[in-house]
Amino acid sequence: MPHIVYLHGFNSSEHSAKARETAAFLDQCGLAETFHCPRLPPHPADAIAAATALLQRLPADTLLIGSSLGGFYASWLAEALGLRAVLINPAVRPDRSLAAYIGPQTNPYTGEQYTLGEADLTALRRLAVERPNAERYWLVLGTADEVLDWREAVRHYRGARQTVFFGDDHRLARWPECLPGVLAWAGDERRERVDET
Repeated sequence: MPHIVYLHGFNSSEHSAKARETAAFLDQCGLAETFHCPRLPPHPADAIAAATALLQRLPADTLLIGSSLGGFYASWLAEALGLRAVLINPAVRPDRSLAAYIGPQTNPYTGEQYTLGEADLTALRRLAVERPNAERYWLVLGTADEVLDWREAVRHYRGARQTVFFGDDHRLARWPECLPGVLAWAGDERRERVDET
């Protein structure tokens, strides 16, 4: 199976519920060694640099999973490195949605304190993917997302595979239902690459 890299969201960590659910599922499948969930630095430029460095050490068919801001990062990385990505309630324009958070921040998972500044919003604008290649993505969305408008993601990734859970929120409690399909999709990518060689 390909390796899987999970990218967490804003003020989250490798200990988020969906990251732990993903890790537990892969462990049950005997695939724990294929799972990577780095603790991303809070500043976007640093987060992308850290994720890129990790991916450069992994096989070329690595699958990305990104949640919220991590979905935004996963989109940029997928386009830059030719990867596929599962995007969970992804941020489409975080330079806009995070503008209200400019100033001192404390990550509730890690306790890390930092300041979100205008330079971070500028970095996010530079990372925006205006025309994503729909074939690379599988969107998993909740219609009761209280943080981001799920319809914006539907429009932005028009043509991509999409799973919409009506009534689910930003936490996306039904994420574990997707994990067997994610594993199959990852395996499909491996088979496609083998067929091409």
